[in-house]
Parts: sequence; structure tokens; C-alpha cells
Amino acid sequence: MNRLEDDDGPLTPEETLRIIEEQQRSTVRRLGGDPLLLHAPWGLAWLTGFGALFAHYAYGAISSNTAITVLFAGMMLAMAASAYGQSKMVGRVRGQSSQRGMMYGLAWAFGYASVIAIDVRLSPLLPPEETGLLWAVTSMALVAALYVAGGAIWRDWTMFFLGTGLAVFNLVGAVAGPTVHALLMCVGGGGGFLVVGVARRLRRAA
Repeated sequence: MNRLEDDDGPLTPEETLRIIEEQQRSTVRRLGGDPLLLHAPWGLAWLTGFGALFAHYAYGAISSNTAITVLFAGMMLAMAASAYGQSKMVGRVRGQSSQRGMMYGLAWAFGYASVIAIDVRLSPLLPPEETGLLWAVTSMALVAALYVAGGAIWRDWTMFFLGTGLAVFNLVGAVAGPTVHALLMCVGGGGGFLVVGVARRLRRAA
């Protein structure tokens, strides 16, 4: 029998607390967006894109331009999927939270436009191998910074630490060179985001 439908007596303090906690969890699930949709597209984009770059650097299996195209096409699709997921979340709230979400989404768009403009300008000045590293490092620096900022905005420690981890991998790879950078971002970035997305979805469904 549903305790709320029992008119024999008032709810106990324990039952009241349990109902409040259940409603809080339900609200978080409803407003928090789909964690798999927010993380998995990036994981797949980096697994394929940086995997293509690693195949180029380590084995010469494909050209640098092809690998960069695969990477950025995947990242554009991932950004669109994440924007859709965030818009579903923001669409359920009003006021300052909605405004923060809108401004955060614009930061992604303007940030990527700036990265592309800078890299297009500098690429002709660098050797081919360094050109690929330039595009990869600048794009991942932007993603890491925006994930850290997003974690701070919504007080989401998972998002904050994901951004921090990406920043560390990106820094190490930038110093070590294009082959190591591609491997770190493929396995650590792509694989890590997929694992986190699946884990958060399962925890939310529990």
C-alpha cells in the first residue's frame, strides 16, 4: 500500500524525510540532462579522431589532413549532441540557470570559432607534424577549460575533474610530441569520457 494513500495517521518523520529525498533525486534526474549524451559523443569523437592521428603519426596509415578532418568532424558532431542535451536541461529551468546555460553554450561556439581562426592562420607557418599538434592541442585546451568552467558553474565535481584531467593529458602530450599526445587523448580522453558517461547513466538509473 502506498503510505501517502493511508489515511489512518500522519506520516512519521522518517517517512517524510524519505519522500523528500526521493523527490530531490527525481528532480535532479529530470533537470540534470542525460549524462551519456553529454559525455559519450566526446568520447567517441576522440577515440576515432585521435585514433586516426595516432595511426598517422605512428604508422603513416593515413594523411595528416584526413586525420584532422576526422577529428574535427567528430568534435563538431559531439558539440552539437552536447548542445542538444544541455538545451533539454536548460529548457526545463528559468531565470539565472537558463541564462547561465545560454551563455555557456555561446562560449563553446565563440571559443571554437576563435580556435579555428587561429589555427588556420598559424598552420602555414609550421611543419605538417606540428600543424596537427597545433590543432589538437588548441582544441583540447578549449574543451578542458570549458569543462572546468562548466563544473564551477553547476558545482559538478565530475565535470570539473574531467576538464582537469583533459588539461593534464593535453599538457603532457603537448610537451611529449604529437604521437604521445594523440595516444593520451585517444585512450585517456576518449576512453575516459565513455566510461564516465556510462557510469553516470547507470548510477542515475539505479
